[in-house]
Amino acid sequence: MDQCIKAIVRGRVQGVFFRAYTEEEARRQGLVGWVRNLTNGDVEAMICGPAGNIESMIKWLHTGSPMANVREVNVTGVESPEQFEKFEIRF
Repeated sequence: MDQCIKAIVRGRVQGVFFRAYTEEEARRQGLVGWVRNLTNGDVEAMICGPAGNIESMIKWLHTGSPMANVREVNVTGVESPEQFEKFEIRF
């Protein structure tokens, strides 16, 4: 059964291609949703798909893009407010 999570990633995660790498990894894992920068310097992601793939994506978020320095990842299970067809970067 598919599930959705919202993740807030803190650290050096903007200006290091974190969103692009997140989009690539989520698509590779067959997940849908979005990722975006927040004004406070964090990155927020809504990720939906099979539970095992989501767990793998959460582990990936703790490292992120090669130049990122992830300090913290907060994950909350959520009911998706919309249906997603793909994973995308939102602005």
